[in-house]
Amino acid sequence: MSKEKLWTKDFIIVSLINFLITLIFFMLMVTIASFAKSEFNASTSMAGLVSSIFIIGTLMGRLVTGRIIGDVGSKKTLLIGLIAFSATTALYFGAFNLPLLLANRFLHGLSVGIASTATGTIIAQLIPPTRRGEGIGYYSMSAIMATAIGPFVGILLTQIFPDFYMIFLINLGLSFICLATFLLVKVPQQVATKSSQTEKASNSGFKLSNFIETKAVPISFVALIIGFSYSGVMSFLSFYSESINLVTAGSYFFLIYAIVILLSRPFTGRLMDTKGANIIVYPSLIIFAIGMTLFSQASSGIILLLAAALIGLGYGNFNSIAQALAIKVTPNHRLGLATSTYFIFYDFGLGVGPYLLGFLVPVFGYRHLFLSMVIVILISIVLYYFLHGRKDKALLQA
Repeated sequence: MSKEKLWTKDFIIVSLINFLITLIFFMLMVTIASFAKSEFNASTSMAGLVSSIFIIGTLMGRLVTGRIIGDVGSKKTLLIGLIAFSATTALYFGAFNLPLLLANRFLHGLSVGIASTATGTIIAQLIPPTRRGEGIGYYSMSAIMATAIGPFVGILLTQIFPDFYMIFLINLGLSFICLATFLLVKVPQQVATKSSQTEKASNSGFKLSNFIETKAVPISFVALIIGFSYSGVMSFLSFYSESINLVTAGSYFFLIYAIVILLSRPFTGRLMDTKGANIIVYPSLIIFAIGMTLFSQASSGIILLLAAALIGLGYGNFNSIAQALAIKVTPNHRLGLATSTYFIFYDFGLGVGPYLLGFLVPVFGYRHLFLSMVIVILISIVLYYFLHGRKDKALLQA
């Protein structure tokens, strides 16, 4: 029996849109704090707020998008998100003072939350159910590539064009490409079942179920804990590598991390579809814990980069499998809510982590802080078992 087709035109286009959105996000994330300091003499803490308020906007965007998708459909929601994304990308040219820059960063994050949740939902609709793990794995590679390329290109552009406005211009061009390619996308219509029609009719007013998919909450909560444990690596790598005199190796960390994920995800996604999630999740979390241990104790460039490879293999693959699980346990007519629920929890862990862990750095130091995250990862293995793992075999047979 031949496999259902995965690499369709629409799958590729939506993945490209997701890549460009994430690329712009990371190009700005590594440069906008410097822009705020150089243009408006912002303090270090205020420059940090300019960077992080984007995440708050993204969370707000994700919170409302699941409901919007349920009301108007995923394609119209993506169009709304991309129009807002292009408009707020253009508004960086009109950010003449710090309050305007802060406001636009929030709105830009809001538009990214809407657009990226819509792309994730459309992908879930496009992927054949029997290849969902594999498809989500390939799709998430678009964000992984942007994660590796975005910071590199952003820093390079600031070195070539110190006034920052060339970055804004390039980002504006990329946002227009997103809008243009969107016109080529065709999204399959979701067949409305009797139960989904009844549920939609009862969804008037403010209800938690209108914004959160409860069936996706257990695996999303595990993703929150794992995102929290990884957030310190993402935020403090440059400071940590400088403190242990491994700046050169540190500059290659995310490149190695991304390469390992790109090489492994096609296999792990396919394995999930045939053998279930447990066969990937448990080894991934153990490998992540080993990688974090090595990271916390790194004394040479080779050890630091080996840690990057193990963290990519462990954390990186858990992330795509968890996203696929959030979708798999959810009825088709609530895929938008499942996608937004997963990323609300996951982004919250990534967003609040650096803020909370930042208070602990002066007390424990970087090495002990990262070593303590190993305990958090090991606890998450137990959480995964009780929240999903023990039911995974039944889900595979369903």
